[in-house]
Amino acid sequence: MTPDNKHELHMIHSAPGVESQPIAGGPTQAARLPDFSADTGPATSTASDLRERLNAFAIRAVDILVSAILLVLLLPVILIAVIVIRFDSPGAAFFRVDRLGFHGRPLRMLKFRKMRDDAAGPNLTTDDDHRFTRVGVLLAKLKIDELPQLWHVLRGEMSLVGPRPEDPEFVAMHEHVYQTILSVRPGMTGLSQIAFAEESKILDDDDPHSHYVGKILPQKVLLDEMYAEERSLVLDLRILSWTTAAVIMRRQVAVHRDSGKMNLRRRESA
Repeated sequence: MTPDNKHELHMIHSAPGVESQPIAGGPTQAARLPDFSADTGPATSTASDLRERLNAFAIRAVDILVSAILLVLLLPVILIAVIVIRFDSPGAAFFRVDRLGFHGRPLRMLKFRKMRDDAAGPNLTTDDDHRFTRVGVLLAKLKIDELPQLWHVLRGEMSLVGPRPEDPEFVAMHEHVYQTILSVRPGMTGLSQIAFAEESKILDDDDPHSHYVGKILPQKVLLDEMYAEERSLVLDLRILSWTTAAVIMRRQVAVHRDSGKMNLRRRESA
């Protein structure tokens, strides 16, 4: 989700789903990031605050345990992906995209490379994007390109469940709401990720940027804010369960925009 190569950037900054590709040129051009460091008021030692601390501790414990186990179990898959990507097309196996993370800290999110090393064009990817490599098409379809983010989870930069890390450009459009959203760690999966798992198929091929900003982003912001306000270990386990079901059953999961309730989408009649 890449600016034109004529700009002398060291890294192409991408919107959701778009790769940042290293190109020749000068140093990285720093973008102005929203300030999320403002004091939110004095801390309180209420029972509610204690429950929130315990809840955060439990979520972090699950993140560490699960991400460590998955990194070990999936190591053969990761190594095979690295080899196949390198043999399929010139370029590195990994790439990074610039996002805003926990408390608005810059997050250089790690992914497997799906696009050609010299890819340029729109900063959002649509279905059957011509910039994808042969292996990249498979990685995108199976969501394998997201596996390297388990490393961010283990390091504490991300969580298994949380708001999707967003591009600074789009965060600036909803800066006030992101004060709440970025109060929790961004996640590999979450309400907005499940709701828009087929985003590349939804985006308007003619003007994906306007479609994303006007139609999709506001809905994502709504769901991410809902999650940040209602975050709990129980909600995380529900989201992980629905994510697992969606991956195994290859079915789309619907997320109610007002309640966050999840259920399988009905199959369209033939």
